[in-house]
Amino acid sequence: MTQVGMHEAKTQLSQLVARAEAGEDIVIARHGRPVVRLTPVTPTSSMAAVRGALRGQITFADDFDELPEGFDDAFGGAP
Repeated sequence: MTQVGMHEAKTQLSQLVARAEAGEDIVIARHGRPVVRLTPVTPTSSMAAVRGALRGQITFADDFDELPEGFDDAFGGAP
């Protein structure tokens, strides 16, 4: 386990993140007391399953972003 101080963590954050991603255990300390551990985030299978799950199942009408006639008058007119 590597422990670094808060100041060092602020100045070398990119390098510390890269080391944590590579599997190194990085702990950030404040006044010599460990307070935070850097750990890489790994995508879960549920995250991958959600992305694109409804692709091809949802369609939009060609005019979905058009306002009904007179709608803009209710809000002070068109810009």
